[in-house]
Amino acid sequence: MKLIDCHTHTQFSMDSRADINECIEKAIDMGLSAYAVTDHCECSAWYPKKHYSDTENFDYFNYEQDFYKSVSAVTELKEKYKNFNLICGVEMGQATQDIEVAEKIVSDERLDFIIGSLHQLKGEKDFYYLDYKNMSADEIYNLLERYFREVYQLCKLNCFDVLGHLTYCLRYMKCRYNINPDISRFDEIIAESFRTLAQNGKGIEINTSGLRQGFDDVFPSLKYVKLFKDMGGEIISIGSDSHYVDDIGRNIAEGIETAKAAGFTRLCCFRKRKPYFINID
Repeated sequence: MKLIDCHTHTQFSMDSRADINECIEKAIDMGLSAYAVTDHCECSAWYPKKHYSDTENFDYFNYEQDFYKSVSAVTELKEKYKNFNLICGVEMGQATQDIEVAEKIVSDERLDFIIGSLHQLKGEKDFYYLDYKNMSADEIYNLLERYFREVYQLCKLNCFDVLGHLTYCLRYMKCRYNINPDISRFDEIIAESFRTLAQNGKGIEINTSGLRQGFDDVFPSLKYVKLFKDMGGEIISIGSDSHYVDDIGRNIAEGIETAKAAGFTRLCCFRKRKPYFINID
């Protein structure tokens, strides 16, 4: 089985202290067929704090600085590790909330790979910080409806390569408050998001972080990986979402089993924003 890890964070992400050189060496030691550095870049907090009127819903600003540091470092290290499949990527958050910034990110020709993610809704804190225990069931489902609607708008933007960790918000609902909403009521808009991705030649990722963080499943679950295939999807990427060196490659084998169970026979990584397929076996 050929392993890839196409969603990882290093010292250039605000929530990671993982040394980028140690990360690459770990990926090489593991024999990964592809390894992508995808440090955080939130479009909604690209500029310094003084640029924004809404500062209460953010814990960090000036992602522009982090983005260019990360991309420059990976680009330089690609020369050092010419014989290793090192991918220069970014996890681009909230593109729908500042399309002009998203366009700046996408225009950087050094990028091989862009994950499109949604970590927070406009006017709300990151899903990580929300106090779900004080929400009614109606408020939970309203939040989820807004989430899936914005994901659909993100997919329509067509400015990234794979959709990152769909159902990300469920991690915190379940792991902290044992809240398990039935998201099947949103299957129609999820299917439409997947259909849009497939038609545009884009993909989704299987994010394995939930398997080590108490959620006991990947994001999204097998049901939705199958749905993506049913909607014509062909591009599947897999990532650990590691923020520590030791988590690189964690549970990737289980993620691949999910891909296989959904009917996929190939994984996908990117070079210069073009997909390259790797047979699973």
